[in-house]
Amino acid sequence: MFQNALPAIGLLVLMMLVAWMLQRYKRHLPGRLGQTGVPMQVTGGLSLGPQHRLVSVRIGEGPGQVHMVLGVAPGSITTVTTLPAGENAGPASSGPGFAEQLAALSGPKERA
Repeated sequence: MFQNALPAIGLLVLMMLVAWMLQRYKRHLPGRLGQTGVPMQVTGGLSLGPQHRLVSVRIGEGPGQVHMVLGVAPGSITTVTTLPAGENAGPASSGPGFAEQLAALSGPKERA
């Protein structure tokens, strides 16, 4: 009775063993994500609607570092602006911040 089920059970155990080994040793496999290429980090995001977002990404390290603001929609990713490393628009920058500029632009409009 088990002569037909024994090879199937053996194959199932072998498949589970291979899956476990791949999971355990995947960091040693070539072409792993994040192992090669330019380091990237998402530094912030802003939801504009149910499916639209603005995302700030830092690409690279050191003097060649670039900050990008990307518009992300269901079917596309669009570059809104790119800033070199020296033009970091963080809290230490001078001038009005993004919140103040947005409030000024979206404030009530006067009718003439």
